[in-house]
Amino acid sequence: MKAYQHGWTLRRRVLALLGVVLVLLLGLAAAEAALAAKNRQQIDAVLLKTGPLRVQAQELMSALLDQETAVRGYAVNADRKDLAPYADGVKREHDTANEMRKLAADYPGVLSALAVVEQRAEQWRTEVAQPVITTTERSGPAAGRALITDQTRQQFDGIRAAVDRLQEEILVVRQQTADRVNATSNVLVVLLIIAALVVAVAGAVTLVSLDRSLIRPLAALVGQVREVAEGDYRHHIEGSGPPEFRRLADDIDLMRQKIARELDEVREARERIEWVNSQLQKQAEELTRSNRDLEQFAYVASHDLQEPLRKVASFCQLLQRRYAGQLDERADQYIAFAVDGAQRMQRLINDLLAFSRIGRLTTGFTEVDLNKVMGDVAGQTEAARQYADAELTWDELPVIRGEEPLLTNLLANLVSNSIKFRRPDVPPRVHVSARLVDDEWEITCRDNGIGIEPEFADKIFVIFQRLHSKDAYPGTGIGLAIVKKIVEYHGGRVWVDTDTEEGTAIRFTLPALPEDVEAARAEAESAAGEESTGESAATVDGPDDTLTASPVVGQADASVRGETPEGAAGDGTTGGMKETVG
Repeated sequence: MKAYQHGWTLRRRVLALLGVVLVLLLGLAAAEAALAAKNRQQIDAVLLKTGPLRVQAQELMSALLDQETAVRGYAVNADRKDLAPYADGVKREHDTANEMRKLAADYPGVLSALAVVEQRAEQWRTEVAQPVITTTERSGPAAGRALITDQTRQQFDGIRAAVDRLQEEILVVRQQTADRVNATSNVLVVLLIIAALVVAVAGAVTLVSLDRSLIRPLAALVGQVREVAEGDYRHHIEGSGPPEFRRLADDIDLMRQKIARELDEVREARERIEWVNSQLQKQAEELTRSNRDLEQFAYVASHDLQEPLRKVASFCQLLQRRYAGQLDERADQYIAFAVDGAQRMQRLINDLLAFSRIGRLTTGFTEVDLNKVMGDVAGQTEAARQYADAELTWDELPVIRGEEPLLTNLLANLVSNSIKFRRPDVPPRVHVSARLVDDEWEITCRDNGIGIEPEFADKIFVIFQRLHSKDAYPGTGIGLAIVKKIVEYHGGRVWVDTDTEEGTAIRFTLPALPEDVEAARAEAESAAGEESTGESAATVDGPDDTLTASPVVGQADASVRGETPEGAAGDGTTGGMKETVG
């Protein structure tokens, strides 16, 4: 590996610059925070202490004036009512002085001036107010007025002067505090200017550093890479600037060398790909011809092979009817083998044709009512159900989009299989139900037959796969393969429910109509709302599911005689067969 010169990487340079700027900005921010806190305290002192102190000083002077006026009025009229303002003034004086002492706790000068005011006010009350009041009460108004002289007036003027000095002291404190606010504000402005200069200088240094360490080396590297990208894969890429860029340039040069080495391989691979494409084109043409041959085979199987096969089957049956018992036992057995083989060949050809036509010959999707389809299925399987004394029931089934003939074939295959694979001496019971799961209908065909072992659950849907001999259960082994192909053609899936305790349950899904999904969601939200308010929610129980397509309509286990083409049922019985529409 190439050794690089020792030096600061780009990240280290950027981190160092950011660290210095961060330390400076943090220091400035701490200083600004301290000054701002101090400034806020001083502003609070101006607004919440010195201002209210001035108002309290005026209130104090007002209380003293009320006392002096009340004493004068009492000395004139000797009416005790005139002393009410005096008592109120004394109380207001004491309350105001207490409030001022709380506000001026940090101002000794204001407290001293306030003490002088209180001292002189108490001296005036002792030397002037109380003697006037006592003399007036004892000797009358004239004696009381005689005590109010120029000297007493000068004594109250001393109180006025003390209050004025108190106001002056408050103004001095207020001015000092305001000066300190201005000083700290100026310092804050200076610090902000310094912070702005630090940011500006850091930004300029960052831009210069980025230009020298990042932009120029990167531009040079981009230019060399473009030369290579334009086709000059032999151009050597040389890096400059921080170690990261030089390392990146070496990595890019290694990649260029690898690309140059692989170009020849790509050219050879392109020639091989062109040859493979020509072979694929030939195979596609061959596949097209094969598909045409298969179409021709299907046509021959459906027309040309059917006629000689019907002729062989017909004449074998004639031989069987005319010469049965006239030849030896082995001849009768041979004829029976020929008849059975011809019939099985006919069934096999018809099933193969049906299997191959699924999805190829389409009539288009329409809205199909599965209740009507089940009516048609009941009509198709009537003879088999009468023979086996079978009972066919179904719940209210949904309407889905699909091809009605294919869906009829699907359900007819399932019902026929349920009747065919029955247990000895147990009348078959077949039930078809549906429930909405998310945005799909899950439809179940359940019977009480011989069942399917879990290990064979997937095997039964493979074409020509049989779990029993044709002597035990007749058929071509293609019915469930047709079922699977029809379900997948409609966008669903099919499987065997291996958790069924008795018989077989084959489930398949079909996409639900949007309106059915919306209705189910609305019903679920409504039920949840009723449950949250304490109301009991209604439940609908299906035969084996917690949510069926809709509430069951009609009488359970109602026997009907036959089915109309639209699937309508009437009351009655036919032999030992029952059709119950849930």
